[in-house]
Amino acid sequence: MTAERDFYEVLGVDRTAGDADIKRAFRKLAQQWHPDVNTDPAAQERFKEVNEAYQVLSDPQRRQAYDMFGRAGVGGGSAGGPGGPFGGGAAGFGGFGDIFDAFFGGSAAGAARRARPSQGSDLRYDLRISFEEAVLGAEKEIEFPVLGRCDTCAGSGAKAGSTPVQCPQCNGRGEVRSVRQTMLGQMVNVAACPRCRGEGKVVENPCEDCKGEGRTERRRSLRVSIPAGIDEGHQIRLTNEGEVGPRGGAPGSLYVAIHVADHPTLTREGTELFYEVDLSIAQAALGTRLHVPTVDGEDAEVEIKPGTQPGTEIKLRGRGVPHLRRHSVRGDLHVITNVRVPTKLSKRQRELLEAFAKEAGEPVSGPGLREKLGL
Repeated sequence: MTAERDFYEVLGVDRTAGDADIKRAFRKLAQQWHPDVNTDPAAQERFKEVNEAYQVLSDPQRRQAYDMFGRAGVGGGSAGGPGGPFGGGAAGFGGFGDIFDAFFGGSAAGAARRARPSQGSDLRYDLRISFEEAVLGAEKEIEFPVLGRCDTCAGSGAKAGSTPVQCPQCNGRGEVRSVRQTMLGQMVNVAACPRCRGEGKVVENPCEDCKGEGRTERRRSLRVSIPAGIDEGHQIRLTNEGEVGPRGGAPGSLYVAIHVADHPTLTREGTELFYEVDLSIAQAALGTRLHVPTVDGEDAEVEIKPGTQPGTEIKLRGRGVPHLRRHSVRGDLHVITNVRVPTKLSKRQRELLEAFAKEAGEPVSGPGLREKLGL
């Protein structure tokens, strides 16, 4: 490698490349040539060269000077001098934030958390409803145990007449930092403060009722709207209806898990309902009118036409399940016919069927020995 290579060539970008292209190219090359991951003896020098090119081309003013005057316009400093990553701590990267951004796609400043109480836990409630309620919708009253805000301390966790104080370990920041030196300069690790758990405050005189938690257990009643068309396994999310967080933390969500009871005669597939009706041979051959159950509270009359075959489907449009998100759209009720063949016949029934078969020219077996003997 030569120290006089063009910075654009070093990063492998065109002179018209935008800031995002330059940053993307640098990130890729830095990860490839960083001495901590590349044991090639030339990796360190290559990494210095890549870093120097990035420091110039990522700065609008320095890039303009470089485009006009070359290296002379930016001082011609090498990566190992004061402008490089090994002089002045992490100055070559413009501070720790640039290092973090180069390798992890974020900024060290963005890693700082705002001290705040923890959010409460989400809850799950299993609700069993009838088949009709799932299809048509319903209103249900539920009751469940929950950690709610303590009425005595109004959720602060502090005893009456006192208030939470600033955490002495993190000075109210809610986080603690540890610094270590690396070949790239200082690396900062940020974590939630173990004493105040990231809240920035501690309770020195805890409330007697909630023991400093700012919440107590109670039973709560809630009315839940079940939308028409809901099905087994669906969940209804109720935001802010879960447990409140400790010491004034935001509440979590309540998830109502739906379980639907089976219908005695109807089955469901999505928005479609199915009903199987048994017909006698005479009903299938001659036709009839039957009543089939629906979820609307009254039976529907269905015409069975003469000559109906087994497995025939009769569709009742709009008598199925409403679409969960488009209630104006509703599925159909499918009536499937089964022709029932009798297993036992009286003597008169057999004579009539034999006469029918004879007239139709259909061969059938005669009565067995038991029938001949009248058994």
